[in-house]
Amino acid sequence: MVGLGLLVLRLVLAVVFVAHGGNKMFGWFGGPGIGPGGLPATAAFFGTLGLNPPFVFAVAEAVLELVGGVLLAFGFLTRAVSIALAIAMGVAIWKVHFQWGFFLNWMAEPNRGQGMEYAIVLIVALVCLALSGGGDASVDGINQRSADRDAAGRARLRGKI
Repeated sequence: MVGLGLLVLRLVLAVVFVAHGGNKMFGWFGGPGIGPGGLPATAAFFGTLGLNPPFVFAVAEAVLELVGGVLLAFGFLTRAVSIALAIAMGVAIWKVHFQWGFFLNWMAEPNRGQGMEYAIVLIVALVCLALSGGGDASVDGINQRSADRDAAGRARLRGKI
């Protein structure tokens, strides 16, 4: 059941990060609530945050979220990708969400951004994946089982089992 839980967690995080990375890179899902998207809009937003050069940060963040989401879906390089995405979410809290407090803007108050609660949940989920790995139903899990079998075979050949 642990493997199933990790699979569900990976897939949900993958959907979230692919959607956000796709918006940042290509403007997918643009509209109310998320903005127009695309690299020019993302770079302009990053410029207002003081991230310089903004276009480089926009490309890096878009690629990290889009490719990282796909890698999470397959469970490939799960630990490294989870750490990288958790760091990116930490920067998002620092640069965007912290000023608005803990809670999201549930009442859609004008001129008020979103708090950091959602970003914290994402970071904690990513840290869980970084600590546990991708699980059995992942490329990482398949590679680990293969490595374990190879190691057991070498041990048998040496007569240690």
